[in-house]
Amino acid sequence: MSFKIPKVSHDLLWRHLFSQALPVTVGEVLLPSLVGFCSSISVPGPHFITRSYCLLTYTATDASQKLEEKVANPMDFLRHLKDPVGRTRSAVRAADYLETTLKLLKIKLHLSGKLRFNVTDLLDRKQKEVISKETGCDYQIRSIKCPKNDTYRTITGVCNNRKHSHLGSSNRAFARWLPAVYEDGVSVPRGASEGKLYNGFPLPLVRRVSNEIAHTANENITQDQELSLVFMHWGQWVNHDIDLAPSSGAGVSPELHCETDCAFKSPCFPIKFPPDDPRKPSSHSCMPFIQSASVCNPRTFTREQINAVSSFIDASTVYGSEDFMAKSIRNQTNQLGLMAVNQNFTDAGLEFLPFENETRSVCALTNERMNIPCFKAGDKRVTENLGLSALHTVFLREHNRLVTELRKLNPHWDGEKLYQESRKIVVAVNQIITYRDYLQLLLGEETSKWIPLYSGYNENVDPTVSNVFSLAFRFGHTSVQPFVSRLDDSFQPLGSFSHVPLHLTFCATWRIIMEGGIDPLIRGMVADHAKLMKQNQLLIEELQNHLFEQTERMGLDLAALNMQRGRDHGLPGYNAWRRFCGLSEPQNLDEFSEVLGNSKLAKKFMELYGTPDNIDLWIGAIAEPFVPQGRVGPLLACIVGTQFRNLRDGDRFWWENPGVFTLQQLHALRNISLSAVICDNTHIKKIPSDVFKISNYPENFIDCHKTDTLNLSPWKDDDEPESSTKGTKLSEVCQ
Repeated sequence: MSFKIPKVSHDLLWRHLFSQALPVTVGEVLLPSLVGFCSSISVPGPHFITRSYCLLTYTATDASQKLEEKVANPMDFLRHLKDPVGRTRSAVRAADYLETTLKLLKIKLHLSGKLRFNVTDLLDRKQKEVISKETGCDYQIRSIKCPKNDTYRTITGVCNNRKHSHLGSSNRAFARWLPAVYEDGVSVPRGASEGKLYNGFPLPLVRRVSNEIAHTANENITQDQELSLVFMHWGQWVNHDIDLAPSSGAGVSPELHCETDCAFKSPCFPIKFPPDDPRKPSSHSCMPFIQSASVCNPRTFTREQINAVSSFIDASTVYGSEDFMAKSIRNQTNQLGLMAVNQNFTDAGLEFLPFENETRSVCALTNERMNIPCFKAGDKRVTENLGLSALHTVFLREHNRLVTELRKLNPHWDGEKLYQESRKIVVAVNQIITYRDYLQLLLGEETSKWIPLYSGYNENVDPTVSNVFSLAFRFGHTSVQPFVSRLDDSFQPLGSFSHVPLHLTFCATWRIIMEGGIDPLIRGMVADHAKLMKQNQLLIEELQNHLFEQTERMGLDLAALNMQRGRDHGLPGYNAWRRFCGLSEPQNLDEFSEVLGNSKLAKKFMELYGTPDNIDLWIGAIAEPFVPQGRVGPLLACIVGTQFRNLRDGDRFWWENPGVFTLQQLHALRNISLSAVICDNTHIKKIPSDVFKISNYPENFIDCHKTDTLNLSPWKDDDEPESSTKGTKLSEVCQ
């Protein structure tokens, strides 16, 4: 017998739901101490929304307090890297107000003895509009009128598509290629309710899956005989350019203790330890996990995660994805178009990234005696690992080098023109290296299948990074080495600095400032092999047990985090994505053994999940055998290839799109290489011609002066000085 939701008039329902006093509640946690405070406030708008503002504002906490007390733990490092800032924080707060309002409505219905159903089913269009307006969501999703003419892409990515101005822009929801799967159809992740069956089987604990399938001892890895560590680091560099799912937490109640409480109370979604876990602490039985921040979705109210950065390959790692950030990392002491650099230290005369402005930095806790803060760049994750920081530094220097050279060619250009033209070149360089060099090695023989030859910009292609891609592209974790290598000018180990365990380098900016700069790191990246992903060697112990293990005994588990993140994001299981990609859908052990080419591994999966339908996407996808000449399996090749085709074809400012560059400029750009960029911006003297591939030193290295530095003569502008004002300034776009 089905229950039909009664149709209630707008006025009657509104009066019933919004006119009575309520206890202030979030999730299942009652906060009686706040009832008096929240009952006394006087803010216009429906009571439920007023209560949401009260609760979230009153209970907001500042993580910096923990830093002042020097008690940061691994979760604090992760939170620092993924905290929402600027307009992202505003967008996240609006979504939090919306979600909390709906929770309070649901509680009211339960208190009134109503049957269980989605509260949104009771709201008509007008009621939803009121909620959207009062929570601030209507402001976050407003449409923007784009300028008729623009020379440069915006920092946020807005107006890249004139037809749909928001496509690919920052602070928007990830795209859904398949509908979200939540326990309640709205927001509760799969696996949050113990004992719930999926396709007839319970979901396994992600930590158990990690222990039994992903774990690899640091000493038991196989070296990739073809690809260098630069290949691994470039994958992360590109990933940080196109997606960032910040952590939730704005408005988390002080009575919610995500780091110690093992019950699901959104946004706390703890990772429980199996009873026999060798690293299970005696004090508690779970590993902390905080859900990704959501974004306003007033159309369906289904939980959607926010992408804080622009989807486009636009070097947002260098320049930022918000206007305020872009401005803050530019050199404010002159109007020459330069990026800001470190004012305290140099790298043998070359620039370091500037430090962040925090009075107490989480990076300083990795070595309190050195007291070196985190770096500041276009992306907050800049200091996550040393190789990533090195790439950030190289492209900061490349921007400033281009500005200097272009100013010599065109002394009549103002600082804004110099900034924009240099940025445009840096973006093109990133696009070329990614598609010409990196993706060819990643997708192998399937590259042309998923990314055919470029045929021009298509305004009907949605470039927005998909939710599934944001998880699938974490495959790169399987190619990380357990140690960070640093080499001297002769590519020999750099004394005691040469072989540092990976977990001792997270957020350790002091190791760059005080231990030789970025050159030794880049030499190590160039000369060292990437780890080869094998089915019995998926994730090194440094990442599986010691992630961000700097200040506490127990680190985090990246494999478990990835699988829990997939459930948090409402991603369907393995077979749903095989079906999406037109691949076979294994239904039993024999069929799955054939897909994996490994009956022993298939049996492990079946024992854990019961059916391939339930397998978490990340672990299932990375377990597949590689496509020919590639480094991912068929499912990842489909997801990654589809996304990168959309990123290219849906980008109006793509470097090959007619009119973006002149023919002479295109010819010059086609000769660039990552090797040349590194040589132009470091003191390194010898380098492989292709830094993604392993080369023997010194026989397969070339002198840096033999690399093809970008020929900038096609950028010489012989027009009259007033022509430099033709370009549209960022400050004039989409205001």
